[in-house]
Amino acid sequence: MDRSLYIAMNGAKQTLMAQSANANNLANAQTTGFKSDFEQFRAMPSFGPGYPSRVYSMAERPGTDLSNGSIYHTGRELDVAVEGQGWIAVTGKDGKEAYTRAGDLRLTPEGLLQTGAGLSVLGEAGQPIAVPPAQKVEIGKDGTISIVPQGVNATNTVLVDRIKLVSADPANLEKLEDGLMHPKQGGVLPADANVTLVQGSLESSNVNAMAAMVEMIELSRSFDMQSKVMKDIDENAAAAAKLMQVA
Repeated sequence: MDRSLYIAMNGAKQTLMAQSANANNLANAQTTGFKSDFEQFRAMPSFGPGYPSRVYSMAERPGTDLSNGSIYHTGRELDVAVEGQGWIAVTGKDGKEAYTRAGDLRLTPEGLLQTGAGLSVLGEAGQPIAVPPAQKVEIGKDGTISIVPQGVNATNTVLVDRIKLVSADPANLEKLEDGLMHPKQGGVLPADANVTLVQGSLESSNVNAMAAMVEMIELSRSFDMQSKVMKDIDENAAAAAKLMQVA
C-alpha cells in the first residue's frame, strides 16, 4: 500500500506542476506578444531492481504555441507589431541576443530604445539602439527609425538606425526561462529584410483565457482526486495496522 501512496503522491505533484504552467499562461493573457506554453502528461515506467511493473506520471512542456496573437491599434508612435512571421531582436537579461514579439517600446532618459520589460532593442549591427533627443520619433514598416531632432524644422528627418528583425523556422526556436525565444542550435539569427512592422499597433497574447480557465478547473479536480486516493490509502494502512495489533 505504501507503494500506491507514492504513485498517488507523484500524480498530485505532477498535476501541481502542470497547474503552475497553466497559471503562468493565464497570468499573461494580457501580456503583449506573449506565447503560451503547452503542457502534457506522460507515463514513465519506474526502473530499478525487479520487474518495472509500476508507471508514474510525468508533466512536461513539449513546446510553445508560436501562433500569432491579434494585432490591435494603439496610435502610440513607439508601439510596433510584427506583421506575419518574424521577431524583434533584443538583449536578454544574460546579455545575449534573444527574440520577442513584444513591441511596446520605450525610450529611457539616456535615449536607449527598450521594450516594456526593459530589454534593449538591437539595431542591424547587433548593438543596442540609442536615439538622440528628438521632438518626433517614427518607426517605418521596415524597422527604420527616423527622428526630427530638437530645434530643427519638422521637415528635416534623420535616420538613426534600423531595428533588427529576424525570421526562423518555429521548429528551430525554443522559449527559455527568461520568456524569450532562442535558436535551439545556439548563436544568433541574421536580419531578414522581409520581416515588416505595423507602427502604432501591438500584438496581443495568444493565450485563450477561457480554455486556460477550463484546464485550471480540470487540473484542480485531478489534484483533489489524487489527494483523496492518498487519504484512502492512509486510512487503509491504519486499518490494516489495527487488525495486525488485534491478531
